[in-house]
Amino acid sequence: MRRRNKNVSVRMTEDEYAVLTMRVAESGQTQQSFIINAVLGAKVSGREEVKELQKLNGQFADINRQLRGMATNINQMAHVANGYGQIPQQSQLEQLNQELQLFRKECDVTWRLIRQSISLQKVMEPCGTVSNM
Repeated sequence: MRRRNKNVSVRMTEDEYAVLTMRVAESGQTQQSFIINAVLGAKVSGREEVKELQKLNGQFADINRQLRGMATNINQMAHVANGYGQIPQQSQLEQLNQELQLFRKECDVTWRLIRQSISLQKVMEPCGTVSNM
């Protein structure tokens, strides 16, 4: 048996229908998915917004990778300092600190943008199901 077995018919003016069709096209979803999610209170996003979120997510992943690399460098310096009694040069530590501060600021900005965009964000699947991003 089909999960969605109720049929609903709605009458609209030409203008209302034009707006509906435009918004459905912008969302990239089927008309059924768009309407169901609108009724359920989901935020229906356009393709461009979803692409922007994916771009931000990629940037955040790159920054995380770079931070992990820097943390590995610091760990290696600490290992050498503990094992051999050699302390890294102050210039190396200052350079790492500056890079970390820069990445921290970039991460914070990216994180805030992602968080703002994702709140109440729903991605529509082609079959009409809704999944959280």
